[in-house]
Formats: sequence, structure tokens, C-alpha cells
Amino acid sequence: MFSKFTSILQHAVEALAPSLPLQEDFVYHWKAITHYYIETSDDKAPVTDTNIPSHLEQMLDILVQEENERESGETGPCMEYLLHHKILETLYTLGKADCPPGMKQQVLAFYTKLLGRIRQPLLPHINVHRPVQKLIRLCGEVLATPTENEEIQFLCIVCAKLKQDPYLVNFFLEVIQDPVLHLCRRQSKLKAMAFQGSASVITEDMIKDQETLTTDTGQPGQPEEMPGAAGAEHMEKEDELPQQADDLSFSLDELNVTSPPESSTACPNQDYNLVNSLLNLTKSPDGRIAVKACEGLMLLVSLPEPAAAKCLTQSTCLCELLTDRLATLYKALPQSLDPLDIETVEAINWGLDSYSHKEDASAFPGKRALISFLSWFDYCDQLIKEAQKTTAVAMAKAVRERFFIDVMEPQLMQTSEIGILTSTALLHRIVRQVTSDVLLQELVYFILGEHREPETLTDINRHPLRHRLIEHCDHISDEISIMTLRMFEHLLQKPNEHILYNLVLRNLEERNYMEYKPLCQEDKDVVENGQIAGAVDLEEDPLFTDLSPDNTLSAQEWLSASPPVSPEHPKNDGKTEVHKIVNSFLCLVPDEAKSSYHVEGTGYDTYLRDAHRQFRDYCVICLRWEWPGSPRPLEKCNLEASFFEGHFLKVLFERMGRILDQPYDVNLQVTSVLSKLSLFPHPHIHEYLLDPYINLASGCKSLFSVIVRVVGDLMVRIQRIPDFTPKLLLVRKRLLGLEPEGPIIDHMTLLEGVIVLEEFCKELAAIAFVKYHASATP
Repeated sequence: MFSKFTSILQHAVEALAPSLPLQEDFVYHWKAITHYYIETSDDKAPVTDTNIPSHLEQMLDILVQEENERESGETGPCMEYLLHHKILETLYTLGKADCPPGMKQQVLAFYTKLLGRIRQPLLPHINVHRPVQKLIRLCGEVLATPTENEEIQFLCIVCAKLKQDPYLVNFFLEVIQDPVLHLCRRQSKLKAMAFQGSASVITEDMIKDQETLTTDTGQPGQPEEMPGAAGAEHMEKEDELPQQADDLSFSLDELNVTSPPESSTACPNQDYNLVNSLLNLTKSPDGRIAVKACEGLMLLVSLPEPAAAKCLTQSTCLCELLTDRLATLYKALPQSLDPLDIETVEAINWGLDSYSHKEDASAFPGKRALISFLSWFDYCDQLIKEAQKTTAVAMAKAVRERFFIDVMEPQLMQTSEIGILTSTALLHRIVRQVTSDVLLQELVYFILGEHREPETLTDINRHPLRHRLIEHCDHISDEISIMTLRMFEHLLQKPNEHILYNLVLRNLEERNYMEYKPLCQEDKDVVENGQIAGAVDLEEDPLFTDLSPDNTLSAQEWLSASPPVSPEHPKNDGKTEVHKIVNSFLCLVPDEAKSSYHVEGTGYDTYLRDAHRQFRDYCVICLRWEWPGSPRPLEKCNLEASFFEGHFLKVLFERMGRILDQPYDVNLQVTSVLSKLSLFPHPHIHEYLLDPYINLASGCKSLFSVIVRVVGDLMVRIQRIPDFTPKLLLVRKRLLGLEPEGPIIDHMTLLEGVIVLEEFCKELAAIAFVKYHASATP
């Protein structure tokens, strides 16, 4: 009687539900898979020798067809069947057992295609995200397995889905707090281990147990969601362990189907298994797999969910993996590398570090290792750049503590000149390469420390690495000096306010480099006439009595070059008139020591274009730092405090004072760093480095006063060198490539130093003019 009623009901359903043939087809293919385990007697035959792959593909096609035939967001009966009967749970268990051999690959491919081809959101369903989570745990357990490609494809499609709907990541954060649940899972693992290695046969009774919730036609016996207490009870059962999967797992164990244990290699308390699996696959010997795993991690760290960010940094080995691999690759580098090779090796992108030594015409020992290190550092940099803020900060701090401090600092602090040169060149390359603001901040703190109070001579060693690096700017080895100066030059160009403040600005805040004299009425009258009280007129100084018309700019040139006078910007606005400043720098070097006017294209105007472009770029960088537009009023400054220009400027000034006795390359680098400093649009820097007319306090020195002393020494030494001017002109032409190399010229170092000094003064004059023009323009 009951069977007749069921038959009548089924016919009625068929008449009312046009999609029933699809559902029957779907159920047929699923039953064909389950019946395989009843009928087979050979569990060693590979899955490719069975019809299972074909049936799985047909089931997937049916699901896609069903979705296409229905309105968007509507779940069809085939999908309902898949969800209600926990087909994904069953497939997971079969894949985990890899029965028949190759089944894990098929299951991974089915999951991947299902998530990728079905448009409606599936992951919110507990009967989807739970088996997906379990399958994730199987990925990356063993490297170089036949399933690696399917594993990474599956993990990447999950990451892509989470990127589309970030809130879904909460389904994949497993926090094991229930001891009963933990014990249940542990017993499941032990049971699987106990039966490992035995043969497997599946009986018809087991398959029937799996189908107890279905009628003959495949219709659900009860709805998937239950309201009220029944629903709560159902969810509790789901939280303990999926019953359907337990039934199948027990049956598989009972019938001796091998079910390998969960991976025991993961770090304790790791509950973000998606990250852990990807981390394992980044170690794959297959470069393509490793790159895809890195891409998956890039997607996950960018998710905005705070819980995921916290779990990622506190409960996974992500930070450790990044830093440990950085350390390993750094330590694999040769002890000695040519700094030029480090600097010029081609730009490295983390996913494109393939390298063939045989095909490389510019190969050098250690190039493969160098590319690997720089490539991984670029990946860490990009990962931190894309990461959610909390995650980015945690990863950057880990890089600083576990790599910069633990690995790089001992190399930078060593005494071996070869080691110092190589480690400084690598630091220079890292400074150039870093693009993440968060990682840059940690790199800056590593190099300079976090101190922001003014320096004193007694505490310049507070941050040992900073002190050592600045000392290396004046190292006995010219190569080390040049490389360290280049590192600081590039560091100054990075968009980080702490760099300039720590090196220079903190020592200029109080303007105590100036001698403050309150103006009397007579001085005020002089200021109103366009002069600065107490200032020395350099045109009356003995050093500048030999001025010629070629050395200065005419009044007409200034009228055309200077900004027009306006009510908002009158000519006498309290600043030293710019033409006096420019002429002061242009006239510093005496005529007999000048050689540029003998060679075309080396005039002062050639520096104006570069200065304008560079100053504009610096202004863009410094705009967000909200620097003041004018110096701090002297009345508010602590002028009683003794002035110390800081360790960095002290070393640069000392180097500048020896410009006539240093190699040409060293001089170029010293002047390059000083010109970069002069370009910053801070009023105190401009005043201290570019204004010759400030009243320096007793015992203080400025860039201009240092150059004046050098010029005084030069004028004395010129008298001792016969044919000085012709020799100077010949050296300039050789440096420009206008004359072939010939016999060695006496006093070559001094002659080259004079040429650098002349060019540096012209560059400072151009910078002063450009900065004045920019500040005077409304």
C-alpha cells in the first residue's frame, strides 16, 4: 500500500517538476559512483580505468545546466540533492582515502570546477564549506605529489572566492575550543591510522546506509534547514562531526579502505588551514606551483576581515616562513660580491626569477643566489604592500626582527672590509627596491633607530648601526665610503619623514646655529633698505675682490629671471635677496681656479632644469609632512643650547673640507648627498645649507663656511702649482671625454677636486634660485 502511494506521489512530482529528468540523471550518476564500491573486487585499479571521472563530469555538467535554466540565485533540485545528501563530504572521504588510486585528483578537480563554474554562492552552505575546509587540510601535506597541480588549482579558486566575498573567510578560521570535538577528531585520526595498509571492499549495506535519507527517486526526506530547537540541535550535531561523513568514514574503516592521517607537521595551534596549505606549497620544487601558492597568499593577506588578519599573524607560520626564507637565501650568497653586480643585476619581480646560467652572457658567481634572494625580498615587499594593515605591520616587524636585526646587522657591523662592502651593497639594493610604506618604516628604524630628540656629541652612539654606517661614510676604504654614501643618498629620496628628521632636522629645530641679536632702530632701517643687519657683504670680502662680469648675473638678467614684485610678495620680504645668494655661490671659486667657461655646455644654467625637476619631485614627497613655510621665530627658539649639527652632517662637512685631497669618485658622491639635502623644502634646511648671510653662532659651521675654508686653502695651494690653469682645463676635458687619456698630470687629485668644487657651487646656486622662485610664486 505504501509503495503504491509513493509511486503515485512520484508520478505527480514528475508531472509538476519539469526539471525532474535532470535530477534523475544526476542521481543516476551519483549512484553509479557509489555502486562501484559495491561491485568492484579490485581496489588497486587506477580511477582512470573506471567510469568515475566520467560520472563526476556529467554531474558537474548537470549542475551547470540546471543553474543556467533557472533564475539567478535560485537553487535547483540537483543542487539541493548535492547539499542535503552531503555528496561533497562523501567525495572528500573517498579522496582522502585515495580509493581507487587517483581518486584524490578527481575529487580536487570536481571541487575546483564546482566552485569555479557555479555562479551562485556555495561556500556559505555548511555542507560545502565544511568539506572544502577538510579538503584544504589534505593539500600540501606532501610535496612533489601527482596531485600538486590539482591541489594548487583548488586552493586558488577558494582564495578567489574569498576575495570576492571577504566575510566568507570566517568559515575557514578553525578555532578548536571544544575538547569533545578535539577528542572526536583525534579518535577519527587514530582509527584511520589503525586500519592503514589494509585492503578495501565496500558492501551494499554500507551504500544503503549512505542513502537512508533518500527515497527511491532521490527526493530529500527532510528539509536542509530546520527552525527553532530542532535547527539548533541539528547545528550542534553538525558542529560535532558531519554524521553522513562519519557513516562513510566508519564504513570505509570497517572495510579496510586506507584513510591516511592528517598532517602532523603543522605548527601547534594553527587553525587557518588555507594559509598553512599554501605555505607548504610555496616550498614545492615545481616553480609554477610555488608561484601560484604565493599568489594565493597575496589574496588572503589582503582580506579586510580583522579576525582573519589576527589569525593569520598569530596562528600561522606566515611571518616565520617569509623571514626564514629571506635569511636562508641571504646566507646562501657568496661572502664577496662585486657591488656593481649587486647594483646592476636586472630588476627582479618575485614571480619571474627564472634564470639560466648558460644563456646569460653577463653571468657572475653567485648571480643565481642573488636573483633568488632579491626575488623573495620583492615578494615580501609586495605582500606587505597589499596586506591588510594589521597583517602588514606584523609581517614588517617580523622582517625587521628576524631578518634585518638577526641576520643583516651582524654583517654590517663586522670589521672585514670585503664583508662590509658586500653587506652595505646589499642594504643599498634593498633600500632602492623597497616600495611598501610599512616595510620601509621598519627598514628606516633598523638603519637609523627611532630617536627624534636632538643629538649631542656624547650620545651619537645610541643606535650602534646608525653610528657605524655614518662612520663608514668616512671609511679608510674609498669603496666602502662611496657605497655607504650611495645608500644614504637613496634613503633620503624615500617617502618617509623620519629619515630626514632623524639625520638632520632634529638638530636644526631650535635654530641655535644662529647668533640672535635683537635689532636696534638703525638696524631696522638698514633691513628696510634691502640689507640684513650684521651680514657681511661678500662682494667686499678679500676673497671676492677679483669678481669679473662673467662670474655674476647682470641686473637685466635678474629682472627677467626673478619673479615680479607683487603686493603679496614684495621684493624686500625679510629674506636675503636671492641674487646675492646665487652670486655668493657662483663667486666662491676664484677665476684662476675656474675652467667651465672654456668648455661649452657647462654653465650655471645647465643645472637649473635639473634643480627645478628634482625640487618639484621633492615637494611632492614632502607635501603630506606639513612642514612650515617659514623658519621658527627666534624668540621661540632655545638659542642657549649648544649647537651640534648631528653626526651625519658632521661627517659630510668633514668630507667636504677634504675635497681637494680626496678621489674624484668620493667627491662626486659627497656633493651629491649634500645637494640632495639642499633640495628639501624645509625652511631650516634652506637657511642652514643655502643662506651664506646668516649670522652663525660662535663655533658653528655651515655648508657655506666649510666651502669658504676650502677656497681659502685652494688659493694658497694654487700659487705652488706651475701652469695651474692649463692643467686644470686639460683635466676637465679628459673627464668630459673631449681629450684622450695621456701622461699623468701632477696634482691630479687636487685638480679634479677643484673641478668638482666649481660644479658643486653652480649646483647650489641653481638650487637656491629654484627654491626662491618656487616660494615667491603666488
